[in-house]
Amino acid sequence: MSFLSKIPWKELPRRNKVRFVVVLVLYLLWTLWVGNAWLLLGVPVIFDAYITRKVHWCFWKRKDGKNGIVREWIDALIFALVAVSLINIFLFQMYKIPSGSMEKTLLIGDHLYVSKLKYGPRIPNTPIAFPFAQHTLPGTKNVKSYVEWIHWPYKRLKGFTQLKRGDIVVFNFPEGDTVVVENQAESYYSIVRELGAQMAENDLRSGVQRDAAVYATQARKYLDQWFTITVRPVDRRDNYVKRCVAVPGDTLEVIGTKVYINGAPVFNDLEHVQFRYQVMTDGTRINPKTLEKMGVYQSDVIQIADRMYSIPLTEQQAAQVAGFSGVTNVTKNEEPQFSYNSRIFPHNAYYAWNEDYLGPLWIPEKGATVRLNTDNLCIYERIITAYEHHTLEVRDGVIYIDGEPSDRYTFSMDYYFMMGDNRHDSADSRYWGFVPEDHVVGAPSFIWFSLNKEKQFPLNIRVSRMFRGASK
Repeated sequence: MSFLSKIPWKELPRRNKVRFVVVLVLYLLWTLWVGNAWLLLGVPVIFDAYITRKVHWCFWKRKDGKNGIVREWIDALIFALVAVSLINIFLFQMYKIPSGSMEKTLLIGDHLYVSKLKYGPRIPNTPIAFPFAQHTLPGTKNVKSYVEWIHWPYKRLKGFTQLKRGDIVVFNFPEGDTVVVENQAESYYSIVRELGAQMAENDLRSGVQRDAAVYATQARKYLDQWFTITVRPVDRRDNYVKRCVAVPGDTLEVIGTKVYINGAPVFNDLEHVQFRYQVMTDGTRINPKTLEKMGVYQSDVIQIADRMYSIPLTEQQAAQVAGFSGVTNVTKNEEPQFSYNSRIFPHNAYYAWNEDYLGPLWIPEKGATVRLNTDNLCIYERIITAYEHHTLEVRDGVIYIDGEPSDRYTFSMDYYFMMGDNRHDSADSRYWGFVPEDHVVGAPSFIWFSLNKEKQFPLNIRVSRMFRGASK
């Protein structure tokens, strides 16, 4: 109290005292929201900045207040960087749709306002980073935009609601923890699987057959030797946007392109869900302008044969195309049931799944326990090792977790299953599995800007899509 009594409160400008109270209240509320008591060390800083003014906190400015234009610009730039960085972490960030996986719900070139408050913002794993760079410094291919010597564990602040079935979600790519710098468009793990399959095929031609794990190890060694491999923390992995079709505790099935959750069909009548259709004509060319009016990019139309085309369409559009003059047949692409596709999760022939026939698959939830065996371990292996950071090995048919034999596992996080509305042109959970809760970034709120990739300025500006909702 003796220290406070020495402060000439009556001589202090009223605006200083008001600003101090407002900033202090906001800071304490923010500290309470974050839930970190160490942040209370900032209270003396605020007190000194507005009341005692013993420390010159803004060292880049002159203390007497007489600053040139350069110092003023530096001050404005620092304030903007700090403010925008805090906004990006705790409130919202911008995201541009780079691919057509959510067509026709979200289009390539849509710029989204992504709310982090809906599900609650995450405390960053890597708090010290170059502003506005996701994982690499601008103009470089492999110079990290963040420092790794400070790494905070996963923590999510309280949001407005829980992630629900049907929500469109922005999240960090789960398989983006390891990246081949020279080929970042493809998952490192898919490259390993494809390379391993090629090695196995070559050996089979020579009459040699080895265990699949051998080929995976050889593929990794080859990539390590000939390519640049980098590892990224959760918050620095690429951002994806998909629709959540299953939440923790759900059982999902895909039967003939139709999605079933707990035995009931869902999300199959959405207006914008589309598939690949084979369109056969009598030789008459389909007018590109007509397809453009339907929202079909000419670059998405694939000519399979002289009179056959592959076109992404909704069911309503497929019926419309079937009525075109010169069109003789329209058939939805659909892989046969029990036709194993090695690219489909969990990448094991024991589960003869493909993108149109998948499951039943139970979605793990926090606190639930599952029985493990050598047949279903491929479903949960990545959760145990990559997401929840345990060691895992199988010796003589016995599963060891953290060195201890185990026939069951209890999950530490909730998991989700994501799919793109453009079902036959979407790399989603059908290919790489579950999305952990700590990978969830936020929810798109609205489209603030949109550009058509196939038109020139200013015709490429899609005014009709600007400031429309992006959550459905």
